[in-house]
Amino acid sequence: MANDQMKPVAGLLLFLNFCMYVIVLGIGGWAVNKAIDHGFIIGPAFELPAHFSPIYFPMGNAATGFFVTFAMLAGVVGVASAIAGINHIRSWHASSLPSAASVAGVAWTLTLLAMGFACKQIDLEIRNARLRTMEAFIIILTVTQLFYIAAIHGGA
Repeated sequence: MANDQMKPVAGLLLFLNFCMYVIVLGIGGWAVNKAIDHGFIIGPAFELPAHFSPIYFPMGNAATGFFVTFAMLAGVVGVASAIAGINHIRSWHASSLPSAASVAGVAWTLTLLAMGFACKQIDLEIRNARLRTMEAFIIILTVTQLFYIAAIHGGA
């Protein structure tokens, strides 16, 4: 690749994004576990509650279920992006760029979608500290993932 100066920047952003996506997955896993443990109990003798939602979360607000779902999807694709990015940074050649850039782009768009739900969740206000932390990480990841995409394309 023509510009080797961007390789350390891309590597730093890749490591930072990987760590943040893993943290998002950890907090998201906690939220899903709590939702499963404390959600609605539906059986043959039970009727559905009046305001039943299949993505009900006992903490947070109405946007929490959507936010956690899309943040978990963004986290999984973000970790996959980091794996493809490691291969690209190791070789730093034009032939490895398309795979790293495409999965990074998909991770960024899912992170952007999760950020939209994070903004809605912030607007509705009722949430705990873990959800606020997850919101902050998603908002930061939206920017750093975009910078990572720019960095790997800047080295082309």
